[in-house]
Amino acid sequence: MKPIPLQRRPRGKKPLWREYAEALAVALVLALVIRTFVVQAFKIPSESMLETLLVGDHLLASKFAYGIKLPFTDTYLYKGDEPARGDIIIFRYPNDPSVDYIKRIIGVPGDVIEVRDKQLYRNGQPVRESYIRHTDPTGREPLRDNYAPVTVPPGKYFVMGDNRDNSLDSRFWGFVDKSAIKAKAWRIYWSWGGLDDIRWSRIGKKLL
Repeated sequence: MKPIPLQRRPRGKKPLWREYAEALAVALVLALVIRTFVVQAFKIPSESMLETLLVGDHLLASKFAYGIKLPFTDTYLYKGDEPARGDIIIFRYPNDPSVDYIKRIIGVPGDVIEVRDKQLYRNGQPVRESYIRHTDPTGREPLRDNYAPVTVPPGKYFVMGDNRDNSLDSRFWGFVDKSAIKAKAWRIYWSWGGLDDIRWSRIGKKLL
């Protein structure tokens, strides 16, 4: 006599609401991981980086370019590149860490930075900068246009906006600590000046 096979009770199908809830939870976790460790989106609100970045540019910034830390610690999971001269970075504003700023690194630790009659000098040599803009070429203001030589301390960076006559930067509030750097600006993914002013030519532009 053949044994009678055991019959398994069919598993109940998950309710539709539960399937959607699980899919949403997975999507949220992935989004959180990507935002924490990979890339983050930022919007440009001011003119301090003209013409490199325009008001209304939306950009992606690489959060792993300078390494990945365990959340709330200084322990690196992955150590990336050191921040370099010319990098455009997003960082916590020294006077209010709840606010993010975006500027270009002009001086790295050990560099001597000076501005004379709007001309930037690094380690005693004039720096050629094709990306800068001056809106007040004849004006002469302390700090903005004539900045006494300073040496960038260890673990600090000197940053400036490309729109040199209209940028609050290290000339006014000092150095940026390495720990305050959040990401390196990477690529523009959207740009508009309004509903009827989409800047198609800027979409996808890599930031240099």
